Amino acid sequence: MEEAPKTIAHEIGGIQNDALRFGLHGVKSDIVGSHPLESAYQSATMTQEEMKKKILTNTYGSAFQLKMDLDRQIISRFQRPPGAIPSSMLGLEAMTGSLDDFGFEDYLNDPCESETLRPLDMHHGMEVRLGLSKGPVCPSFM
Repeated sequence: MEEAPKTIAHEIGGIQNDALRFGLHGVKSDIVGSHPLESAYQSATMTQEEMKKKILTNTYGSAFQLKMDLDRQIISRFQRPPGAIPSSMLGLEAMTGSLDDFGFEDYLNDPCESETLRPLDMHHGMEVRLGLSKGPVCPSFM
């Protein structure tokens, strides 16, 4: 016997057209790419990560890098359910070394404190996590 699918398909009009749940869709973000400095920063970060991986592989062997990748995958899965307190991902930050990084959210303009931040819908977040609904777990801005 065939089992029925465990997810409910609701692709009437597509996910992007659900303006009541995810806000209005902007065309500008589809046309204009990211800032050139942002793309240069991302490519430099990727290059640094590759160099670190090569150094670790040459120093400790290929099994060490595989173990690090598995640990990173395991640690990145632990999150709080959607709600008032966001997931900090402290273990992943400690493992990747990003605890030492100082970003804009550390001193001003935290996106969570914005006036245009939409309140979280905990029920929709759990539906997405359980596979009953599609879309982002929590839409961030209006």
